[in-house]
Amino acid sequence: MIAIADYGMGNRRSVEKALAHVGAASVITSDVRDASAIILPGVGAFPEAMRSIERTGLGEQLIERAAAGVPLLGICLGMQLLFESSTEHEGAAGLGILPGTVTRLESPRLPHIGWNLVRFGRESALTEGLGDAAAFYHVHSFACRPADDGDVVGVSEYGERFVSVVERDNVMAAQFHPEKSSIDGLKMLKNFAALAAVPVA
Repeated sequence: MIAIADYGMGNRRSVEKALAHVGAASVITSDVRDASAIILPGVGAFPEAMRSIERTGLGEQLIERAAAGVPLLGICLGMQLLFESSTEHEGAAGLGILPGTVTRLESPRLPHIGWNLVRFGRESALTEGLGDAAAFYHVHSFACRPADDGDVVGVSEYGERFVSVVERDNVMAAQFHPEKSSIDGLKMLKNFAALAAVPVA
């Protein structure tokens, strides 16, 4: 079963419903210590999210489970939280599971809201069956800046070229909302469930 990390922020129910739609069982929980796979959703500001994560004790759990090889998928703000730090508001340290930082998206008009094409630069089990590019629904004002270009799977453009999908071993993330991205988004969630060895319909 996939654990949807609950720290009080993010569209947890939407992710749960999308997983159910592809036939993957999930549970919303603040205890992921025994999870066989984890999704870290997120909507809102990075510093507030990190404070909530630390209050619930999820931070250490996520770091430990990722280090143990458990499949972990960050979504939207959840992707940003996997990195080392963000400059949003007063700035804050992140989980540090992936090397790199998060800074404001360089665009004259923010936030970036809507469908945007993501081009895939390398193969990934997460994007299997999606071709060379696919459109997904984005909502964000900040972008991840991975320290290692080898972690980058997909990029998009909005004022600048930004990283939209990353993967390093068992840790992967998407800046967009796959649960709001129709058939291709559901395909990505189904791919993740398969990676996590969770039976899908």
